[in-house]
Amino acid sequence: MLTTAWLAGKGFDIERLRFGLRTALASCLALVVAWSLGLEHPQWSAMTVWAASQPVRELMVEKSLYRMAGTLVGTAVGLLLLTVAGDSLPWLVIGLALWVGLCAGAGNALYSLLSYGALLSGYSAAMVALLGSADSLGTLALGADRLLTVLVGVVMALLVGLLFTPGARRSELEEQGRRCTTRVLHQLAAQLGSRRHPGAQAPSDLLVDIALLEAQLEPSAAGSRRARHSARTQRTILAALTAALLWMRRRGRAGTASPAVERAVHAAALAMDRAAPLPEVAGHLQRAQALAGPDDPALTQVLERLGDALLARQRFRDTGRARRQGNRPGLLRHRDWVHARHAMLRTTGVLLVVGLAWAATGWPAGAYVMLGTAVMVTLFSTLENPAWMMRHVLLWQAIAALLALTVRWLLWPLASAEWQLIALLAPFILVTVIPFAHRRTQNGTVDYVMVLLLLSQPALPLVGTFSHSLGVALAVVAGPLLALIAFRLIFPTSARHRQRRLEAMMLNELEALARQGTPERAAVWEARLYHRVMQLVHWSHRRGDATQRVVDGSLAALTLGETLQALQHHGEQADAATRRRLAASLRRLGRLRQSPQEAAAALERLARTLAYRQQVALALQSRHTARLLRANQAFFQQAS
Repeated sequence: MLTTAWLAGKGFDIERLRFGLRTALASCLALVVAWSLGLEHPQWSAMTVWAASQPVRELMVEKSLYRMAGTLVGTAVGLLLLTVAGDSLPWLVIGLALWVGLCAGAGNALYSLLSYGALLSGYSAAMVALLGSADSLGTLALGADRLLTVLVGVVMALLVGLLFTPGARRSELEEQGRRCTTRVLHQLAAQLGSRRHPGAQAPSDLLVDIALLEAQLEPSAAGSRRARHSARTQRTILAALTAALLWMRRRGRAGTASPAVERAVHAAALAMDRAAPLPEVAGHLQRAQALAGPDDPALTQVLERLGDALLARQRFRDTGRARRQGNRPGLLRHRDWVHARHAMLRTTGVLLVVGLAWAATGWPAGAYVMLGTAVMVTLFSTLENPAWMMRHVLLWQAIAALLALTVRWLLWPLASAEWQLIALLAPFILVTVIPFAHRRTQNGTVDYVMVLLLLSQPALPLVGTFSHSLGVALAVVAGPLLALIAFRLIFPTSARHRQRRLEAMMLNELEALARQGTPERAAVWEARLYHRVMQLVHWSHRRGDATQRVVDGSLAALTLGETLQALQHHGEQADAATRRRLAASLRRLGRLRQSPQEAAAALERLARTLAYRQQVALALQSRHTARLLRANQAFFQQAS
């Protein structure tokens, strides 16, 4: 205990230290096993252990399976490219650049470990095709060696991981979700009545808690289909809570509901507080929904959404499956298609430039430059700020290259047997644990051990020259350097870029809804909106910005979407003159981002027309939406 406390006081993450030690030992074990089996590249098995190991057992098992599947697909594509391209290096480069770029795009569009599998399929093909052209092995022999070494690494990672890695702590996430639901229900009851709940938070603060919880659900969903269904139902509850908080933000303190509605919601909050069965909580919400009735349709919809989400969670607990209920499409997750397209174009373009330069110069180490670049621009493209991470990766890879040269030219010449080569390499693998576990040095340390192993071929007799080894080491380190330049100059990405892009996608769909709105399109937009709000709050919180701007902007977007639906529904029944005015206003709203002020003015003019034709409620709704557009002009203009 004293040692653990001392290490923690010195800046070490104790859990990460234990995980790193397990992984380093498993990596050494995989290296020994692969060498004992006579595999050509035993160091690849040790690399696979570091790639497949995870601090949670379920995540490790699923990642290992995806690693095997991704390696199988990548190896097959790599062998196919070698076969089709033959001796033509330019065609090999073009085919590889297109494939890796496609995998990078898919990896950035997908969620969960599907993303990892797609990225791995790309750079596994690069390892087979490029090292196949650089080494003396034949095509099929290289592919077989790659598959077997990966299999050995995965088996060793699983063996050590299943024995010593703890399971996922899903109950903690469920308890956090229960507490979030309790706080939102107490806040809703307080807003419906006159009572004040002690310790109440502002809706924007509650949204931050919900967004942070939603970000933790993806890793917890690994390991089984039940876990994925569990995360899906939890995410649906969080979306319903987001809808409730936006409703509270819109309503403010203007008026109270009937005491009976407030008492029913308060009873639901108390039931959730004491961890009562979810059907009991949903029953109180259904009673509140019935009491609210048609007098407050927005509140009725909020209560219905939350009650349905809680019942769906209970059905999952009873059956182990999450099923869509009712006519509502439920929660649709946001996918950043723009970022995925940028990743695909960036990866393809950079690899084409690097590969064709290699083909033109004929530099023997050019294959390693392209390989390192392929790994870096794909694997790190999913990060929030890949350029920042590349600086750490570049530093650790340079250290690894220097140590690999030291091992090869100063230590290994002292060995007389291959087992001694492995014994001399093992300490440099084990020492990874120290920087890996320290909070100041942990970023990029896995790349240190990866490059160290990539550059270390434990086989006798030792061949090659120092100049060749130096050239290969410089070529490998050039990968993160080129990736750093690419991430900074070609479609640069960061939390700010992702937030702005997400806002732009929200408004782009609103403009499409104004131009060609249908009830189905509107339902899909609303179902996706709540996950996008959680994502926006998450990005804003990560940047350290106040979340109020994105909350108010999201509320304005939601209100505008509801107004568009109401206007289009009215247009189906209106006279010809009103339909023409409606169509003109909707066309202007279809160019919302060009000038939110003009869009607001168009809504105000339409409101006057509707009021003249005795459509008072719709006129008031249009005027209120226009005020929100003016008040949140910065949100709409920054998203353009």
